[in-house]
Amino acid sequence: MIVVADTTPLISLLKIEKLDLLEKLFGKVYIPTSVYQELTANPSFKSEAGSIEQCKYIQVENISDQRAVELLRRATGLDRGESEAIVLTDEQQGNLLLMDEAKGRSVAKKMGIRIMGTIGILMIALEKQKITYTEIVQSIEILRNSGRHIKNELYEELLRAAEKFRSTEPGGKNKNGNDNS
Repeated sequence: MIVVADTTPLISLLKIEKLDLLEKLFGKVYIPTSVYQELTANPSFKSEAGSIEQCKYIQVENISDQRAVELLRRATGLDRGESEAIVLTDEQQGNLLLMDEAKGRSVAKKMGIRIMGTIGILMIALEKQKITYTEIVQSIEILRNSGRHIKNELYEELLRAAEKFRSTEPGGKNKNGNDNS
């Protein structure tokens, strides 16, 4: 599976200390050069830079067709990182693009690219038991408190999904409301 990521899902996963979910779920994740630069050169992401620089399962790729990036930027108003992520997904014949921004997601969908955002990553991780109910609840709080702009409906959908898995945790409640401890 070829997975390409834009900046925002990576920042969100770094904030909740769950970047390793990418490796657990997808193996390797590709990012375009501009996304790498945004993550490592931007003073706003200073603490995240080291994690990205040392991450062995994130591979930086150059875009071969910069003209396509510029055309996409001019036609859609997307930023360089979003545009490069979309073009890289297309160039690599990627199976999945990790992106949170609504405008970029809309453009990618119109191009026939399958997309998933941070909440989708957490949902898949929950279903595959790579993250627990408690970790989901903590992650949602961290994301909300760090100013991540994710719709409340998505948070609530993730919490509802997480409730189904709550009974598998020690201290969680089973279907009958009894304690699993």
